[in-house]
Amino acid sequence: MSRCLNKATLIGYLGADPEIRTISSGARVAQFSLGTTRRWNGRDGKPREKTQWHRVLVWDSLPATFGFVEKYLGKGDRVYVEGEIDYRSYETDSGDTRWTTEIKATDVLGVGETGGAERRSGRSTRPAVAGEAELQPAL
Repeated sequence: MSRCLNKATLIGYLGADPEIRTISSGARVAQFSLGTTRRWNGRDGKPREKTQWHRVLVWDSLPATFGFVEKYLGKGDRVYVEGEIDYRSYETDSGDTRWTTEIKATDVLGVGETGGAERRSGRSTRPAVAGEAELQPAL
């Protein structure tokens, strides 16, 4: 039997607060940029780093995940994202075709302290997130 898999697993930091929008069908989507940074020493011994930016979408058809992103995540929060890689094209106003790569998230979990949205609104507590303890770095 042939088997296929399209799965992305990322741990990184939000580059900005999630953007929540409603599309023409009435569905809601949360979108955010997730930065992942790789660090290494170059041949000359000097430290190097490269940050990749990933566009992540969370649809309201996953109410728990969408609600967590909408209510509790903000710029600078560290998160675990799991989902499917999606490539799509769209046409600009000038008629040019552009391609974009997105991660359609199925799971988004806080890693470490989250609460960018809470800090801005003055809320100080957030619910425990299932599986979060396993993602904590060892001290």
